[in-house]
Amino acid sequence: MTETLTRPAPTAGTSVDYVARARSIKPIIDAEADAMEAGVTITKPVVDALAANELFWLLVPREYGGGGQGIVTSLKVVEELARADGSVGWAFMANAFSTGVAVGFFPEDGAREMFAGTEKAVTAGMILPTGTGKRVEGGYEVTGTYGFGSGSHHASWIGAGFVVLGDDGNPEMNGEMPVCRIAFVPREKVEFLGGWDVMGMAATGSDNYKVDALFVPEAHTMDTFSTDPVRPEAVYKLGMLGIGVGGHAPVALGIAQRALEEIARITLEKKRPGYPTVVGDSEMFRRGFVEHDALLQAARLYVYDVHAEAEAAAAAGTITDEHRARLRQAATWVQKVAQDVVTWAYNWGGSASIRNPSVLGRCLRDISVGAQHMLVEPMTLVEASAPIIAGYLEKENA
Repeated sequence: MTETLTRPAPTAGTSVDYVARARSIKPIIDAEADAMEAGVTITKPVVDALAANELFWLLVPREYGGGGQGIVTSLKVVEELARADGSVGWAFMANAFSTGVAVGFFPEDGAREMFAGTEKAVTAGMILPTGTGKRVEGGYEVTGTYGFGSGSHHASWIGAGFVVLGDDGNPEMNGEMPVCRIAFVPREKVEFLGGWDVMGMAATGSDNYKVDALFVPEAHTMDTFSTDPVRPEAVYKLGMLGIGVGGHAPVALGIAQRALEEIARITLEKKRPGYPTVVGDSEMFRRGFVEHDALLQAARLYVYDVHAEAEAAAAAGTITDEHRARLRQAATWVQKVAQDVVTWAYNWGGSASIRNPSVLGRCLRDISVGAQHMLVEPMTLVEASAPIIAGYLEKENA
């Protein structure tokens, strides 16, 4: 799918309920779910619905004609889409949140070129510095092979992270760190290699791709490790990591929510040997349902609370290491909660869970794959621990 997505007439500056818009396209996503999983990508009707509802550009400033939304609303949109289908939520997250990174940290001329016109960019791709780039007049010559290009089948600009090489072929250094940059390049200049054949998140289209000695102008690149956005909005002050990691949490929330919805419906009529009536009347089922619902509700509240606090602190210029650590904590912790919720629902589904196609089966596969991402790897909890523990010690000594 390579056609340019043309954004509808701007609604910037008006009151738009983007969460309701995301919820409204669930029937389209439901109808396309099996085709998407079989085709390993989001289908055109779903992409068109996302574009028509202006969802791809949630994190584009209103000045550019985008949604101008903060982090919490953007996360809630991801949750609604993941509730409809985990792959849609994940791929959309990759698109919209990489756009947030690009528009917040790109040079203004490059950001305006990509996002301020009628034909707005939809971005995707690997931004970690797995490629290399030589400095040339006006920009860089980038070479690299990349993986996990989630959402790239319908994206118009593709990310390519690279290490900057000096004239001697060795990495340029900034102190003890190599100089690294992120480029976004038009999709027609990228060679796609396929390779996405997985048990879950199948429809994300997270293919491999490469570029070879591709010239990228300076205006289409940014510092990988920058902590200073070019835009003034608070959401960009959360930083590339704050924006990029946070989107994983609502994907997990949405998948778990859908699993509970499915098992509540299935057990209204499901019977099992040894149960006097339908499974849904069982005290064991009902207690388990309420316990797992409580876990999910608590996780949801924590995810949105820490993001709201961090964004408010960023707006006030008071964001701390503890705020950032709690963003990492929440995004990783919620994966375990969601896995527990989905696994519980799947086990109660019995044969309804294992037959294809099965929403509960897809939920289990999707949450299992999503939780493997390196950005929500359990070690991130260890990395987040020091500022959180320090916060407790400060309060004790206050």
